[in-house]
Amino acid sequence: MDSDMPTPSDKDPLRQWHRAFGIALMDVFAEAPWVVELELEMALKSQLLDVAIIESAGQETPRQEPPELPDGLENLRAHNLLTYKSHHEALTAWVLDELTGHYVNYRKQRVANDGKRHPPDAFGLYAVAARYPEQLTHAHPLQPTNWDGVYDLPWGGHVVRVIVLNRIEPHPRNAAWELFASEQDRMRQGLAHYRARHTHAEDEGYWELLEHLYRLYRREEPDMAYTMKQFLRETHEMVINEAIRSDPEAILKRFDPEDRLRGLDPEDRLRGLDPATIEAWLAKLRRDH
Repeated sequence: MDSDMPTPSDKDPLRQWHRAFGIALMDVFAEAPWVVELELEMALKSQLLDVAIIESAGQETPRQEPPELPDGLENLRAHNLLTYKSHHEALTAWVLDELTGHYVNYRKQRVANDGKRHPPDAFGLYAVAARYPEQLTHAHPLQPTNWDGVYDLPWGGHVVRVIVLNRIEPHPRNAAWELFASEQDRMRQGLAHYRARHTHAEDEGYWELLEHLYRLYRREEPDMAYTMKQFLRETHEMVINEAIRSDPEAILKRFDPEDRLRGLDPEDRLRGLDPATIEAWLAKLRRDH
């Protein structure tokens, strides 16, 4: 959060977006060897780091790394510090300076078990933004990576991984990212593909997160679906339509022949068949009976 701005209250919309973002990452890493911490206090004057993803190896209960992480998180370090900018905020040079400051404070405060500071290569710095930072890139061009919407940006003595949610690849593994994109179609796709990793999703706030996001979007986009049920139904319909458009044969193969023909008129069922084939089938039917 920008330390030059007034400290937001718990009801501040920006704070709510940041907390929802952190809660989603807590679920993404539910079974991973990292622990996600939210709103870390980084100074005597309130300066909150949005999210920290911290390696939890060595704890009594071992955790398994999830099958796929969202794009941009493939090379996590032991300590990963994230700043997040919603569609209300711009990713600026000041934000990156502040992220570096959080790194310095964190490294001073959280020493290793031997009392020494963790080495610099134990840290990863991330800037996640809903919108592409046009103004920032005029002076500081982003370096593309192998992933759509994922960039590297040398900053000070570090390389900050920049993840632009409106530009990431539309894919189920990126559902947690798409929930926080500013484009409504991406957000709906994220809802359709988002699956909680917690064993007891309802107990861990899975539905609470979706409902909270819905209320945030509903307040800012009055023309969107009126109810959560309708909102999710529209999302599912969009994904089904896209699947049919991209690979209709694969969709048909999921159904038995009887299910494919159900509801068709006799003429529709026979259309496209060779008359000789129909006659042969009728002749066989008469012989069998």
